[in-house]
Amino acid sequence: MKKIILILGMAVTALSITSCERDTTLLNENPKQPETVPSNLMLATAQQQQFYYTASPNVNQNNYIFFTQYFAETTYTDETNYDLVTRNQPRNMFNRFYTRVLKNYSDAEAKLETEANDEAVHNNKKALLEIASVSAWEAVVDTYGDVPYSEAFKAPEILSPKYDDAKSIYMDLFDRLDAAVAMIDASAASYSSDFVYGGDMSKWKKYANTLKLRLAMNLADADAATSKAMAEAAISAGIIASNDDNYAMNFDGSQYKNPFFDDIIDSGRFDYVPTSGVIDYMVSKDDPRIPVWFNPGSKDGDNPGQYVGGSFGDLNPYPNYANPGNNIKPEIDDTQGPRYFSNATNPVTLLSYAEAKFLQAEAAARGYNVGGTAATFYAEAILASMDQYNVAADDAVAYLAAVPFDAANWKKSIGQEAYISLFGDQAFASWNFIRRLDYPVLENPENSRLDGVPVRMPYSDQEYVLNPANVAAAASAIGGDEATTKLFWDKN
Repeated sequence: MKKIILILGMAVTALSITSCERDTTLLNENPKQPETVPSNLMLATAQQQQFYYTASPNVNQNNYIFFTQYFAETTYTDETNYDLVTRNQPRNMFNRFYTRVLKNYSDAEAKLETEANDEAVHNNKKALLEIASVSAWEAVVDTYGDVPYSEAFKAPEILSPKYDDAKSIYMDLFDRLDAAVAMIDASAASYSSDFVYGGDMSKWKKYANTLKLRLAMNLADADAATSKAMAEAAISAGIIASNDDNYAMNFDGSQYKNPFFDDIIDSGRFDYVPTSGVIDYMVSKDDPRIPVWFNPGSKDGDNPGQYVGGSFGDLNPYPNYANPGNNIKPEIDDTQGPRYFSNATNPVTLLSYAEAKFLQAEAAARGYNVGGTAATFYAEAILASMDQYNVAADDAVAYLAAVPFDAANWKKSIGQEAYISLFGDQAFASWNFIRRLDYPVLENPENSRLDGVPVRMPYSDQEYVLNPANVAAAASAIGGDEATTKLFWDKN
């Protein structure tokens, strides 16, 4: 975890290099801006930004925890009533991913071509950057739909990039993943600065195949033949096989903190409590993850010692409800200690072993040849989640008995349990399941600013100023730039 400080500290150092020479031509150079930054520092920056901003519960950055109705609010209700304008979330998310994540991955690939490496190491580094870049593109296209892709990062030649059709982007992402996997030599080195797998290319290969599986399952209702072929190929090639393979990034807890801790606890705001939709279900099933994730209501609240969820769209006084836990605000309850999402050093997970197993379960339920039954993969998915949060084996097995797989209503079984298992930092992944399987059924709050629960993020308002013709064409192509406009693969 200290590696984060070291690598990003090196990036800061690189930006402050100056020269002692008195050559007057240096007056034309900015001494605070390096002429070149090595690709490993660009990788480090892109990874930190991608993980932080994808998982962050900060209302100024994204709305995944509200699109999935995981958390209710205690101080204001704008976000839980789907006000996407006041804090400019569509713009903020768009800008951060393009300028801080995708651009760094793109620049790192270009810089890599100028750096000295033997062929196997070069190929591994290129494959790593490609897979990481595809993961970021998947987040963008599954958040907005049609987006600038083939003409992105072509300035100054192209200053107003066209918006590519989302399905065509999907097909190119499949090709990029396949090409990247083919380049990997697991016996050779890669980036030691890699915050996720430390340059272990065998893990990157499994992650790439699992990401391919995620993309494939999103296509299930839009292009069943492609979905089946890609899913079967991904699983056959080898996907994430344990929680040790999770696509996760650790934080040092000091200079770089887990975003949930950073925004929910360390900010001192205490703005969120889990919703009744989450808590009621978990309590009804005696879910052993409850005390891992949450504290009960405060001794000074209306529901002392009880796990009660907040009302989505309404104000919910923090002491009255289950909460993500803290040991910083004793005036609320000095017996409450930190829970999983209030730990500064806990990892952010963007694709987990549990998700991989739920995807396999869905593939099997759809009749794909994936080497097992939907019921078996479903059970393995739930146990994987329990293991991820260090739940005792006996408690995990007891929970599994309380939620048997219903083959006749497999979408509900998989959708509901994936919803709970992917709670928190995996909200984006959960949103994919909700949109694809239509479970659990989320209700639009009474005072919502929208006509329904969001199924996409609208385009950035800045695009209508800087790239008006292309964004207008994209809005028309997808059926309207609304949060309720379904993505091409969201058919039901």
